Order: sequence, then structure tokens, then C-alpha cells
Amino acid sequence: MTRIVVDSALLTRLQGLNRRIEFCDTDGRTLGVFEPSPDAVFGTGVDGSPFTREELEEARKQRTGRPLADILRDLEQGQG
Repeated sequence: MTRIVVDSALLTRLQGLNRRIEFCDTDGRTLGVFEPSPDAVFGTGVDGSPFTREELEEARKQRTGRPLADILRDLEQGQG
């Protein structure tokens, strides 16, 4: 991956963003998309999420609960 260091003016504009944004040239052509890192959005520790990035990634891998087909069947049968 190529890394580009942004100047302070652009950094100021990017801080506090919590969703993806599209970079375009002056003609409106898409140059790319910026997606803030989870650490930048949520933080870690006392001021943000109490979970580390690794803990969040591990939690996303765990699949628990009921299969969607079972939930839909129960809803159709009025058991939801």
C-alpha cells in the first residue's frame, strides 16, 4: 500500500469524520475514497471504546444466534 502524508490543512478537514468520503478532482471525477480507521472514529481506552482493535476484529469473526431462515419462518408463523 502506498502511504501519503497529508498537510495540516487537509488533516484538519479529515479529523472528526465518522464515515467514508469520496475525493474528487475539480471536474467531479472520483479520485478515491477515504475511510477513517476504526481507531480514529471510535478511539480506544477510557475516552472511546473499551475494546482494542484486535478484540473488535475477533468479535466480528464470532457467529452466534439463530439462522436468518429460522427467524423469518417464525415471523411468518406469528411466533416472532
